[in-house]
Amino acid sequence: MILVDTSIWIDHINKGPDEHLELLLAGESVVVHPFVFGEIAMGSVKSRLAQLTFLGDLHAIETAEEMEVRALVENQALYGTGMSYIEAHLLTAALATSDIPVRIWTRDKALLNQAVRLGVAYAP
Repeated sequence: MILVDTSIWIDHINKGPDEHLELLLAGESVVVHPFVFGEIAMGSVKSRLAQLTFLGDLHAIETAEEMEVRALVENQALYGTGMSYIEAHLLTAALATSDIPVRIWTRDKALLNQAVRLGVAYAP
């Protein structure tokens, strides 16, 4: 499963459909994180109701517990890397999924660097 980060969704929504993302969506390979949904919902989005309805209908990955996120930040030295706390949540959620591997697709350099380091990066 591919956890698509806000950076990818914003380009997809505002600049026009991303061909690779469309393929992943057609194959039902995309999951959304509640915090990604929230970031998009807080922005100015073209066709707002339709976009938020569509995102809300995607399978959502579970949000990690705060203690899990804090432990990952400390154990993997994520502090001082330029990542946000939301991005630490995305990494934790991807790493916590044991039944189906989850990879993160992002254009955010700090998140991408850590996702690569931790083995959960997705590159189309």
